[in-house]
Amino acid sequence: MQKKLTITIHEEVYAGLHDVIGRRNISQFIESLIRPHVIDKDLEAAYCQMSQDQAREAEALAWIEGTLGEITDESRRSVVGELRTRRGRRNTKTKTGSNRQ
Repeated sequence: MQKKLTITIHEEVYAGLHDVIGRRNISQFIESLIRPHVIDKDLEAAYCQMSQDQAREAEALAWIEGTLGEITDESRRSVVGELRTRRGRRNTKTKTGSNRQ
């Protein structure tokens, strides 16, 4: 996600950025200069390394899919199951002829 940032710089610096980097590339240029100083390199490297581990990614995907199955399981009386049950009750009333518009 990107955030908008307003900064104040000398007009000569802005003109140089505009001439050298280009009008639509200034934000990306500044971010590439600042990022190494404000983002934890070890954390970024760790996330990159984790994403390369195919077995770990497969395990994470299986876990996520299993969790989604639990959420939609009506026999567990989950919120989703309750909503489906109530919606079903409402639909049976409209089918009996009490449909007002």
